[in-house]
Amino acid sequence: MADLKELEQALNTYIRPFTFPLAIKMLKSEEEMPEKTRRPFQQMEKKVAICQGIGMARKLGWAVAMGKEDMQCSLGAAPFGFFKNTDFFDEGNLAAGMFTASKEIGKRGEELVDRFEYGLYTHIMVAPLHRTAFEPDLFMIYGNPAQIMRLIQGALYNEGGAVHSSAMGRLGCASIITAIKKDECRYLVPGNGDRIFGMTQDYEMTFMIPSSKVDTVLDGLVKTHKAGIRYPITSFFDFEATFPPSYQEQMRIWREEGEL
Repeated sequence: MADLKELEQALNTYIRPFTFPLAIKMLKSEEEMPEKTRRPFQQMEKKVAICQGIGMARKLGWAVAMGKEDMQCSLGAAPFGFFKNTDFFDEGNLAAGMFTASKEIGKRGEELVDRFEYGLYTHIMVAPLHRTAFEPDLFMIYGNPAQIMRLIQGALYNEGGAVHSSAMGRLGCASIITAIKKDECRYLVPGNGDRIFGMTQDYEMTFMIPSSKVDTVLDGLVKTHKAGIRYPITSFFDFEATFPPSYQEQMRIWREEGEL
């Protein structure tokens, strides 16, 4: 895997993200937490949503670990396996009346959500690259659609095919689970909670890169950049514009007077 400083430098060169790119690791015990890790409930005395902790990391530059004791959003906590699965969740009750017309319809969405086994992990650890003192499972970058497009192009340069995505307008944090379990890059339209609690802006999307894919994505970014596919997106200037009639009349006068 690429050195984290090299990764950050490459992302700043080829993508220019507006907020800190993030490293994510699923922890199996508190002993795995690096020093100076922030714990929302212990230090802030507040329970949070997973997207909220991600927002702290990418906008404030904090290294944040969240476990069962930190969870305020049951929707996000459920698929990460911090709590035992319940019929109440599986039946679609958390979607019904707000996101779906009934719990039966909500159930169809919940059935699609990837999950970690209950108790497999104790915490999700999130940190900006320059504060990462652990071996990441996944990297997450927020950006506008053009920046995400460049990451997609980088991911496909050596492998071809397509980068896949799925979105329900909610429970976007569960895409972390999907990317880790399937070991594939994913792009995401952030959900409602990410916008409210994670402070994600209207113009932002998300791209996730499993650690095993970082080298190929970076190689693809470098080589597509050399080929002329770049961010900021290049513009085509090899054309002659048409201007208003009065502008054209002025040019005609200059031609008649021998100026042109």
